[in-house]
Amino acid sequence: MSKDLKESVAEFAQECVSKLPVIILGSGASAAYGIPGMPQLKDQLLCITCPGTATPEEFAKWSEFQAKLGTTDLESALDEVRLPESLTSLVVESTWDYLAPFDYQVFEKAIADHNLFPLTKLFLHLFNSTRNDIHVVTPNYDRLAEYAADAGKLAHYTGFHYGHIRTRAVNERPRIHIGTSPGRTVNIWKVHGSFDWFRDTAGVVVGLPVSNTRPTNVSPVIVTPGIEKYRLTHDEPFHSVKSEADRALQNADAYLCIGYGFNDTHLQTTLVERCRGNNVPLVLLTKTVSTTAKSFLESGKCGEYLAIEESASGCRIYSKDYPTGEDIDGESMWQLDEFLKVVIS
Repeated sequence: MSKDLKESVAEFAQECVSKLPVIILGSGASAAYGIPGMPQLKDQLLCITCPGTATPEEFAKWSEFQAKLGTTDLESALDEVRLPESLTSLVVESTWDYLAPFDYQVFEKAIADHNLFPLTKLFLHLFNSTRNDIHVVTPNYDRLAEYAADAGKLAHYTGFHYGHIRTRAVNERPRIHIGTSPGRTVNIWKVHGSFDWFRDTAGVVVGLPVSNTRPTNVSPVIVTPGIEKYRLTHDEPFHSVKSEADRALQNADAYLCIGYGFNDTHLQTTLVERCRGNNVPLVLLTKTVSTTAKSFLESGKCGEYLAIEESASGCRIYSKDYPTGEDIDGESMWQLDEFLKVVIS
């Protein structure tokens, strides 16, 4: 495509990043590091057998759930088949047991390679200012954002105190200082929980060290898809984290979405309200722009946007001037590392 298009893409991207955007990480950001998504999790849950201690009613309900899951997606199956608490716990634990080891593999790679994450480069670039805080909002359970902050020698905060057994920071927020100055901190608001959040036998939620096996005597604190998501997110720590995420989204001067499909109403509402009529620029980088994302962007609710996806010849961009898309040959700007080459000189 023309040089003019490439230049306009670069200018818009640079403007968005210069406004220190809130970063929204979706499942596509995790998939780039080999962490499975919902389709693979669905296949895994189809292989899980109901515990031998289950009641006949629980066996019947689990069979009903797996039958429904075989014909639809995971969220729809969990919406349509109301599982009892014991089987909801089975789904949560099975989800953790399947996905968390993939996260741990990324952790091991990050130990050996501190340049593993383009996200680290982005964080450091955003801190090349007077700001001491940037915000990441994500429905992902994995800790890629935390690892990326660590690789850049940055503090990160997820709503918990620091240490090996981390209690929630309820009344006051802990802050790392470098000398007398507050340390640069990546605030990571994980609206559906995290692989390192657990509830102990007393019902207290704590953060525990990175592991590829579930600690005993605690249960994972993650919200799986389905109707229970909307009930559980009113409980702590989700309520507080969602409030912080909303505050970050409401105050944002720009948004940078990475691998995000716009399929989560928990995040969409605030984002749409902020974009509508405020000319808040939004950039979306993703392998494939989802149908939901296209509908949102084409609706006119986002005044200033740039979406970049993979195409056969390079990448395809969508914007207010190119609502049906235009290809840029030989470019892979839908990938964060390639996008940053355009943004950071």
